[in-house]
Amino acid sequence: MPPRTPTRVAIASRVYAPEPAAAAFRLRAAASALARRGADVTVLTSRTSAAGLAGERGVRVRRWPVLRAKDGTVRGYLPYASFDAPLLGRLLLGRRNDTVLVEPPPTTGTVARLALTIRRTPYVYYAADLVSAAAEGAGFPAPVVALTRALEAFAVRRAAAVVTVNDDLRRHVERLGAAPSRVHVVGNGVDTGVFTLDGPVRDVAPGRSGPLFVYPGTMNDLHGAEVFVEGFRRALPDLPGATLVMVGRGSEVERVAAAGATLEPGSFVGLDAMPGTDVAAIVRGATAALASVRPGGGYTIALATKAVAAAATGTPVVFAGEGPTVDVVTEGGLGHAVPWDADAVADALRTVARGSDGDAGRRAERAAWVQANASLDAVGERVAEIVLAARR
Repeated sequence: MPPRTPTRVAIASRVYAPEPAAAAFRLRAAASALARRGADVTVLTSRTSAAGLAGERGVRVRRWPVLRAKDGTVRGYLPYASFDAPLLGRLLLGRRNDTVLVEPPPTTGTVARLALTIRRTPYVYYAADLVSAAAEGAGFPAPVVALTRALEAFAVRRAAAVVTVNDDLRRHVERLGAAPSRVHVVGNGVDTGVFTLDGPVRDVAPGRSGPLFVYPGTMNDLHGAEVFVEGFRRALPDLPGATLVMVGRGSEVERVAAAGATLEPGSFVGLDAMPGTDVAAIVRGATAALASVRPGGGYTIALATKAVAAAATGTPVVFAGEGPTVDVVTEGGLGHAVPWDADAVADALRTVARGSDGDAGRRAERAAWVQANASLDAVGERVAEIVLAARR
């Protein structure tokens, strides 16, 4: 018998590793899992200047130049269009695939549905978040929310399967018109090969002798990361020598930096986005890692993965906000979950700086819980199984 032809799978996403974004790394985990199962995987993504290795055995990454927003992300109308328009041609004229895994935004899902319907190729939509829900919560004009919801519905209704990360998102997807039998909850995970208990520690506040608090990740209006600047300001008189470090990009970076500049000299450090290994080295040396979700901002149905990634290094977490992250932090003993309020944040910073959260035993327990319950490898395997099952 002739050898069996490997299943051809494409992944269509505006971001992919090594870009420092949760979507980039969950897709790399899915690609690696697909390759381990013998699939021939091609990733159609954007060109990036991010440093670090992204290649995996059996995975080809094809990058296309795109417009990027001021903060360096592929986010906003023109950046989306600069990726989606060429993607239409790449899917229509490129190699024929057995199935395609498609990452939001819904404009990419719409383009993928159009191209793949013509080519009669099934696709799986990875609804780890819903842009329409976020837009509504952020107070976007009603016509924008309606258009976004229509595009999202268009993308999910014809998908052979929809992958999502929790039951709240599953219900949203079903309300958009996806058949319940085609919606799969796979959970959310972090890269426990990068965010590890043991590893190098990077000192980003030389000369400072007090506790170190690190916010590692995107700072958009949905996150409300500025609450940590104000909370830190209120806690600082009780924590001499303390330092607040904000690492990442996003639409709120300038506002956060401006607020940080008003703090005690030397107590605030702002760093650009960087590879996960470097972020992990900074977080490992922190007294606590910080994560937030602004209430009512449309993001409360999603997990703040930066909180779980930080906990994988053993570092305790201070989470401010609402949503499933509260349950994860509480159930996993990952740290402190408080309301999105500067006074509540200040109290949590004082507590974690003075308590036993950073003891070696507690750190090991925290890291072990993440490894057992929120590993990105396990999520990638579940996604790969669904993608391969979608073949005709």
